[in-house]
Amino acid sequence: MKTKNKSVIIFTIISISFLSGMIFVEYELYPYSSIKSSLVTNDIPQNVSFYEKNDVSKLIHVTDMSQLNKLRSDVNTFLWNQQQLPSELPSYVEINHSDSRYAELKNLDSIDMFSIDMENGVNSIQYLFKPIDANNKLIIYHQGHKGDFIEGKQIIQHFLENKFTVLASSMPLLGMNSQPIIEHPNFGTFKLTSHNQLKFLESDNFSTMKFFIHPIILALNHLSIEENFESVHMIGISGGGWTTTLVSAIDDRIDQSFSVAGSYPIFLRTDPKNFGDYEQTNPDFYKITNYLDLYIMAASGSDRKHIQIFNKYDPCCFDGDNFLIYEADVKKIVNEINNNDSFMIFLDDTHNEHKISEHALGIIDNEINNFQKLDILKP
Repeated sequence: MKTKNKSVIIFTIISISFLSGMIFVEYELYPYSSIKSSLVTNDIPQNVSFYEKNDVSKLIHVTDMSQLNKLRSDVNTFLWNQQQLPSELPSYVEINHSDSRYAELKNLDSIDMFSIDMENGVNSIQYLFKPIDANNKLIIYHQGHKGDFIEGKQIIQHFLENKFTVLASSMPLLGMNSQPIIEHPNFGTFKLTSHNQLKFLESDNFSTMKFFIHPIILALNHLSIEENFESVHMIGISGGGWTTTLVSAIDDRIDQSFSVAGSYPIFLRTDPKNFGDYEQTNPDFYKITNYLDLYIMAASGSDRKHIQIFNKYDPCCFDGDNFLIYEADVKKIVNEINNNDSFMIFLDDTHNEHKISEHALGIIDNEINNFQKLDILKP
């Protein structure tokens, strides 16, 4: 009888443990996240030999400024059906916009709100944070897939305290941006909530890749008229880092650009978590230019620099040091074009999160503080 009772107790304990485990995993209750992070931390791929079979130098198409300018024109044509960047201005600008979520920010004088309306009811809402004590320099902060740029409030505060004007932006369909309902002749009526849905709106003369780049270009058009900044710097996390790379590649008004956990070349995206949404792998776009070319384009030109920062133990994406496979080849081309070291990569091993860390901010601060530019922002 005792043996039977003991078996019942053991079975009950096992059943409760199993059910508890399922609940922890399903709802990610404590300590699930801690366990997951520790597993991710120790799960950096060690065998990357097949990556190394790529001859990176043969994948690069940009080796001089003539080729670079041609590629920029091709990208512009793909995005806007014209070789030049658009000269349009934001659809609407509200001076002294009120948003209580930012009321406690230090050294904040006022907020201007930009609204950019685009095709299919897609829009972009951007905030321009103006400091009380300003240094006449602009920081563009771009939030990733996490959502509203409120997620980067601490980053915005950091640069306000350092006297920068800050333009904050979110990715399309996220944050305060619209999620319009689309009536499609082949796919029916549906609501745009995911970047992967944007591929259904592609046509021979229109690409939704425009939605990611257009708002920043138009905001800079407005600021080139209304302001006279000494220098312009762009920073982005995750999808915002990807956006930072693309904008900086085609718009040389961006002096320094910092992509944090933003992208890898396609051949380094074997791990599903690194594959990315539609915009990161759109074959029509990356037939025109690949990531290696974009890195070179973002770093090249007078008084320009492109810096990548990767989180070594990032639980989201682009962890580890696989960038070593392409770093030297990209540096070589950039040095030949610019005659200086304007492409750099840093590995942040100070944490195991998907974020811009204090360490990364220190790198960014140091680069910006040591930056000198003779030209001012031009239209």
